[in-house]
Amino acid sequence: MTTDAQWETHPVTPDRFEDFADVINRNRRPTHCWCLSHRLTAAEIVELGGDCEDQRERAMRALCEREHPPGVVTYLDGEPVGWCNIGPRSEITRLNRSTLMLPTDDLPVWSIVCVVVRSGFRRRGVSHELIEGAVAWAASRGAPAVESHPVDPKGRMDLTMAFVGTRAMFERAGFEVVGTTDATASKMPRLTMRRTLT
Repeated sequence: MTTDAQWETHPVTPDRFEDFADVINRNRRPTHCWCLSHRLTAAEIVELGGDCEDQRERAMRALCEREHPPGVVTYLDGEPVGWCNIGPRSEITRLNRSTLMLPTDDLPVWSIVCVVVRSGFRRRGVSHELIEGAVAWAASRGAPAVESHPVDPKGRMDLTMAFVGTRAMFERAGFEVVGTTDATASKMPRLTMRRTLT
């Protein structure tokens, strides 16, 4: 990574949807998860996207029009290279209703549910810039804290489930372990980590 790299992170508003899609679904496959699987119930996806082949894309586009878009895209020298699914926990239905990843306390935290680094840009510091940008955006919207639910692998992360992130990744971004959950990813327990903002 060059020291003169220019990083920017922006919420995924409708005008940035194609940049988001370039990161998570470059070939625009309609059956791709579109980063909704950990955010919405199946009924909510149908409600937002209709009963059609591209319902997931349409549902995600609808989320981008809300007061709190469903996440942020990070750019390296103007090119979209990373995506972080983040928002108030209360607006992330699947997480909010989870019986395995319960709230730590009553604090109205924002939650990171997915982190994606675009293929071809890994090992270039994208995840750090992405998480920092996501936290800064949450802080600008009044979030008191940001939580994540990563795993703590022994060795390299399995890239098929890297979207959950690792303990080390979030520790580098100032998060601390505040608990464990009953959820797993690739048979590894998922932690609850938090970065307090206020």
